[in-house]
Amino acid sequence: MALSADLSRLSARAKEAEDHAAAAKTQARDRLPKTTEQAREKSQHAAQQLRAESAEAEAKAKEWGDNIQQSWNEHIASVRKRVDERKARADANRAEMNAEDAEDYAVLAVDLAYSAIEEAEYAVLDATLSRLDADEAAQATTS
Repeated sequence: MALSADLSRLSARAKEAEDHAAAAKTQARDRLPKTTEQAREKSQHAAQQLRAESAEAEAKAKEWGDNIQQSWNEHIASVRKRVDERKARADANRAEMNAEDAEDYAVLAVDLAYSAIEEAEYAVLDATLSRLDADEAAQATTS
């Protein structure tokens, strides 16, 4: 709706400029410089107004762009945070599995050591018995 009104305003202004140009052809030579000066002043005023509106539009566009950039940066930060959290959870899960494996290995090593001590005890006792048997056998052959 605003664009339609802008087009109507543009059309009316173009018609007004066309009428002024046509009137200038028939206007008295002594009045034409004043009419031209008035048109120049009006044009300068319109240009100043356009520059002000343009600066305002530029500021709004910059703000909009800054907001988009900030929103994008926040989105990227959020995604990276989620990825880091997922990695941390994965690292924590991996660390938990490593700890469980280490604990299982420690239990196995203790069991193995315990079994080795039992085997060592048996071996020492068997060696002691064997030595006694050997000493008895040696004594029996010398007597």
